[in-house]
Amino acid sequence: MLTINFTDFPLDAGDHVLDLGCGEGRHAINVYLQAEVNAIAVDLNFNDLLTARSRFIPFAQPQSEKEFYLQQADATRLPFADASIDKIICSEVLEHIPDYQAVLAEITRILKPDGLLAVTVPRAWPEKICWWLSAEYHQVEGGHIRIFNGKHLRKEIEQLGFTFYRRHWAHALHSPFWWLKCLWWKTQDTNPLIKAYHRLLVWDLMQKPWLTQTLEKILNPIMGKSVVMYFKKDNPPLTPPLAGGGIESSSHSGNDWSGIARTKTPPPFQGGGWEGVIKGVAK
Repeated sequence: MLTINFTDFPLDAGDHVLDLGCGEGRHAINVYLQAEVNAIAVDLNFNDLLTARSRFIPFAQPQSEKEFYLQQADATRLPFADASIDKIICSEVLEHIPDYQAVLAEITRILKPDGLLAVTVPRAWPEKICWWLSAEYHQVEGGHIRIFNGKHLRKEIEQLGFTFYRRHWAHALHSPFWWLKCLWWKTQDTNPLIKAYHRLLVWDLMQKPWLTQTLEKILNPIMGKSVVMYFKKDNPPLTPPLAGGGIESSSHSGNDWSGIARTKTPPPFQGGGWEGVIKGVAK
């Protein structure tokens, strides 16, 4: 089940694409399948990474140039060099993390100028119903610890040097499912209505019938469970050096500052290579 729309988040050959807080790998694996890119799946939960690896293996393409990596890491202290990642997906993650601003700061640090960022969080009003119906829903270990205001989160990200360019909603059919789960939280595993609804969602996911697919598209703007926002990291313009000092090449005239303060692009992982990475069976 994808939350990101790759039409709004285009991938280019050779990209390093990070799925931050990948869970069991749904977006990272699809990134790998979408284009000739290097997909990097990062999560703090090692068991989820093992599941992601097992799910990836049937899709591995050993003869291709693309690669798939798994890395256990804290989202507030990522093991990547500055400006080393081309695109980042952070889907349904920030609502779990106490210091989500530190995660946004790390995203800003490692994403290249002009790089793309896709962020998804639970939409406020469907989430409020879940909280109202069940305290356990948000008090369980690893559960949601906040309800985001989408507009406020957008402004926070924009203030970090990003330009917002697209928003949509997703998974409208999942909102009633979670309301039912919250209503019968203690008996959700045996409740016949919840089990029937789950079968419907699985059928929709696997068969993609016209009826439910169309219904969800119509309902997403009204009751989509997730809000999905896309950003482009700003590329600050080079400023001319101050007169009398600074960069040696200050003899450049006009607006041609090419070649000034040029640095070699650092490797994606700090330390000069991919050490510490569990590499997927991709090559």
